[in-house]
Amino acid sequence: MKQNDLNQSTPRRGFIGILAGSAAALGMAALASPFKLQAQAQKTPAASAPASPADEWFNKIKGKHRMVFDATRPHELMPFAWPKVFLLTNKATGTPEKDCSVVVVLRHDAICYAFDSRAWEKYKFGEIFKADDPATKTPSIRNPFWKPKPGDFKIPGFGNVEIGINELQASGVMFCVCDAAMTVYSNVVAEKMKMEPAEIKKDWMASLLPGIQVVPSGVWAVGRAQEHGCRYCFAG
Repeated sequence: MKQNDLNQSTPRRGFIGILAGSAAALGMAALASPFKLQAQAQKTPAASAPASPADEWFNKIKGKHRMVFDATRPHELMPFAWPKVFLLTNKATGTPEKDCSVVVVLRHDAICYAFDSRAWEKYKFGEIFKADDPATKTPSIRNPFWKPKPGDFKIPGFGNVEIGINELQASGVMFCVCDAAMTVYSNVVAEKMKMEPAEIKKDWMASLLPGIQVVPSGVWAVGRAQEHGCRYCFAG
């Protein structure tokens, strides 16, 4: 079979392993943008530096109760079920959804959930990120959490729950995705597919789901959310 067939990929290394193993072959230029931003920020007086679009996005956090869910990998329903449980239990104790602020940071191996099903099928995200389809229990060729069908997800004791990304967004949940991870993984996928990294990343950016904010890095976003009063919860 052809070498560029993603089905022939070796077992996936961890994110840090990919970063270290790919840097020499791919060059550090594609990975440098977040660090360039930091260097530029250090040279620019804080008082005169305009807020970035990502920073402005975090100003939407206004709720009485605030939580950031840190999603680092596909973890069954957890990156989406826990935000819903947070909203449901706050409602049960007197605080409606509109008075809560929830941020979900998609970083590391969880960035795949930021993209539409076309990208999942084209780039075999289910295999790359070890993300199974909840319905088939096999590597997914679709984003199962974007516009799911009624009844797709059930939680013992709660029954059917609306935990699709679009459904959570309708409840006020904010989603963002790590640009640093997109840069690394688009380079790795480009190497496998014998394509230009910039071409892959451009296509991924075009495949982002509506309402998902790109942030310089996931850890940056976790920090910003906490600076805006969010408590931290690891979501897998």
